[in-house]
Amino acid sequence: MARGKKRSKQPGTFKKWFWRLFKTGLIAAFLGTIALAVAVLVVRSSLPGYEDLKSSPNGQMIRVLDVSGTELFSMGPSYGEWLDYDDIPQVMKDAMVSVEDRRFESHFGVDPIGLMRIVKVRFEQGRFSQGASTITQQLARNIFLNNNKTFGRKGREMLLALAMERKFSKEQILELYLNKVYYGGGAYGIDAASRRFFAHSARDLNLAEAAIIAGLVKAPSRYSPTADAQAAIDRATVVLRVMQDAGTITASQAASTKPKSVKLAPEPRQNSVRYFTDWALPQLDLIIDEAVEPIEVWTTLDLGMQRAATNAIQTGAPAGAQGALIAIDRDGAVRAMVGGTDYVTSNYNRATQAVRQPGSAWKVFVYMAALEAGYSPDDTVTDEPITIGGWTPRNSGGSYAGDMSVRNAFAYSKNTVAAAIGNDIGTSSIANMARRFGITTPINVNPSMVLGTSDVRLLDMTRAFASINAKGVAVTPFGITKVTTMKGKLLYQSKFDGSRVLVDPWVAAGITDLMQTAVNAGTGRAAQIGRPVAGKTGTTSSNKDGWFLGFSSGLTTGVWMGRDDAKPVNGLQGGRAPAAAFAAFMKVAVAKRKIEKFDTELVLPEWQLEPDDEALFGEPEEGLFVDENGMPIESGPPYEYDLEGGDAANDPQQLDQEWIDSVLGRSDNPAAKKPPAKPSAKPAVPPADKPKPTRPARTEPAVGPAAPLDE
Repeated sequence: MARGKKRSKQPGTFKKWFWRLFKTGLIAAFLGTIALAVAVLVVRSSLPGYEDLKSSPNGQMIRVLDVSGTELFSMGPSYGEWLDYDDIPQVMKDAMVSVEDRRFESHFGVDPIGLMRIVKVRFEQGRFSQGASTITQQLARNIFLNNNKTFGRKGREMLLALAMERKFSKEQILELYLNKVYYGGGAYGIDAASRRFFAHSARDLNLAEAAIIAGLVKAPSRYSPTADAQAAIDRATVVLRVMQDAGTITASQAASTKPKSVKLAPEPRQNSVRYFTDWALPQLDLIIDEAVEPIEVWTTLDLGMQRAATNAIQTGAPAGAQGALIAIDRDGAVRAMVGGTDYVTSNYNRATQAVRQPGSAWKVFVYMAALEAGYSPDDTVTDEPITIGGWTPRNSGGSYAGDMSVRNAFAYSKNTVAAAIGNDIGTSSIANMARRFGITTPINVNPSMVLGTSDVRLLDMTRAFASINAKGVAVTPFGITKVTTMKGKLLYQSKFDGSRVLVDPWVAAGITDLMQTAVNAGTGRAAQIGRPVAGKTGTTSSNKDGWFLGFSSGLTTGVWMGRDDAKPVNGLQGGRAPAAAFAAFMKVAVAKRKIEKFDTELVLPEWQLEPDDEALFGEPEEGLFVDENGMPIESGPPYEYDLEGGDAANDPQQLDQEWIDSVLGRSDNPAAKKPPAKPSAKPAVPPADKPKPTRPARTEPAVGPAAPLDE
């Protein structure tokens, strides 16, 4: 009996708890509704009036200056005529409501159906992939909030939308929205957008134009007709289809409306400065938080250099080809940037975005890796036919010079020598060197990579040469020096970090020596400007790309020329048009700079110093020896050397470096009078075991793409 009674009480207990929870839920919902209503009323009372919202500006004004403070241009909000609700074409209102908020007339500021839809998608896909912001929510966000994707911001947005629906009519909300939302191109409001894209007032918008403008709200930058006309047309076609589905236009209207037939307003003439600002200004999002107060952005651009760079590319690029140029100062400041022959025709920035094969310009990494591995500029190498793993590189013209110095092999850009060096030191070490110097694109390690078969960006290559110019210290390109408010408050100041050393100074000096020879007597002779220049040419197979990169008086400049479709360009070689464009630009760019000689004296580390047999015979000359304190010794025992083991005895005497410099003709070189510099880092090979460089034949199975020419 007891057990039976216990079982009979269970349904009653469940029912009792169910009703308790139900009542608790009702009370919580009731209290929550009251709290929400109170919050909405409080927010409603704090909202500005309708006329105040009509007159309040939206968006941030940015004034962009060059390095001297000259204004390049201003960007920011552009407002047209404010149109009252009745003056806005019905097709514009229908298009916007259909594509952005189909239930605009029926909801109370927040769309419950839309919210349930995104929750459903969240559970199906595991992520939030759709938005459900109503027009009222978007207006609240544009006026009062920001675009941060957080639940807190979303909650405030919903609360503001509920309050705005209580304070303003649907017509007022739609009027505010259409006159204040951003449509791209700096245009806020439909009238500014209509004048910007169609060159007439928004009062005269037709269905096709209204569809284009309505389609911009989702992504103004992506769908802007001035940035991508086809994307804008495709998006307008989607808007028309949505309008038909919503019943605001008929199927025949949708079919007869052709967005591609819309005549766009001509673009205001732009100059090549926009290549630079398009690259530099997006960096603002990373360096400052200010998004409301007007600001001044001081850039690194030098207008004089920019004009010279534009002229050099426009006049120097071969017919049918494009060109790009970047000039980087010794601290990484970008002084000039040209991404094409005409910004109006094409705003594609070939200086920062295009990836192309560098040809023999890549050999700077080959020879730096070789120097670091033990080669020296005066070592003898052999220019002769070579086959590595089935790959047989050739020189331009098919000729071979036989024995020659490393310096001359680099100067005349001998492909077979570069291939032999790469086979000796290993292509992975060359790839590592390129990575160190800032190459960010993928690098292959096939034997042919020594001839520049990996795609690179001009910006990365110019950065690498700037780091060589900085004697092996890493240089990072930047375009903004400081940011201030219009009242002068400092928001950001750039700082140069010279602490990261990429290679020892003697490696940088050695490659500079080679590059100076390439300009003085090798393939880069067209780049001479009447002062010391170090540089390297590059030409890819079939003359598809031409490069010249070099530096002088602290300024590093890279030039690329070629076609966007990578077709051959007749007569295009790095030593011709690109080198000539480099010279034309640099003559202007460094005209007011002090002439600087390169520190190319190759002070090798001790493990690379070897005795000269001829110096072991005969009596020492007067003053040849100094003691450990550098004081001359008038007389003393002959300098003895044990050919098997080094210094014979206990004699601390050493060669007088100043006397050696005078014999070698270096007495006029200020650097020669300085004591030998010690390398900043030890080589990977132990000093005691480091042999004189050899050139063993080595094979590798992998075969890369066809080799570029020897330029």
